[in-house]
Amino acid sequence: MPRIVPRFLFTVLLMLPLAGMAQVNSLPSQPHLLVKGQASQEVVPDQFGISIVLRSIDKAPSVAREKAQANAAQVLAAFKAQHALSESVQASALSIGPEYRYENNAQVFVGTKVERSLSAKFGSLEDVRHLLASLKTSEELQVSGITTGFKDEAKVRAGLKRQAAEQTRETARRLAESYGVRLGGLYTISEVAPSFAYGVQAGTWPLERGSGGLPSPPVPPTDLAVNARAADGFFSESLEAGSLTLSENVYAIFLIAQ
Repeated sequence: MPRIVPRFLFTVLLMLPLAGMAQVNSLPSQPHLLVKGQASQEVVPDQFGISIVLRSIDKAPSVAREKAQANAAQVLAAFKAQHALSESVQASALSIGPEYRYENNAQVFVGTKVERSLSAKFGSLEDVRHLLASLKTSEELQVSGITTGFKDEAKVRAGLKRQAAEQTRETARRLAESYGVRLGGLYTISEVAPSFAYGVQAGTWPLERGSGGLPSPPVPPTDLAVNARAADGFFSESLEAGSLTLSENVYAIFLIAQ
């Protein structure tokens, strides 16, 4: 007598392979290990960037433009005097447009607004301090941001990638030994966290800390700590440069030898 398979069960069986294919994405069909390597290093900043925004408003467009240009000349001269790094000075094109304000729920034309941004990098924090002390800030000249950098960052990151890759091999080897299996070849390696059937995504992968697998503490802020106030029209500041934490992650899939 022929065996009858219920229609709904047959439909579910057909759907399972499709759902499985969507979940596993590009995972190998044979047994494998998915591991993460991470390496980080703290460095002392040796480059300091500063951004300045110029903004002038006047009923006469030419006057607003002249004010912005005069302020730009002042800032560029200050950059040069405080030894801005070669080829780091950047100036945006002038942005010109109408400026309005609201009075009694009505839009009132104020004048033509001219904006421009200038930025530069310096090789010492002392140069930045001297620059800020020399600037007279106002509504037309404002410091919009200060950042830190490390000139050999690319070289350090390349080394961290190698360390992270070596860590994946060591982690995979230890896992294989703990389960009594042998590692096969490397299937894939990437700097981007996979999002496969495991439910693992970037930012959710547990970090290896000793045997407990506890997450690392939060990375401290890497930008300069800036406390600024306008006093008698001059920019008063206090700057402290902390450290930068450079970090690289590597995700690898190793096949398990059959």
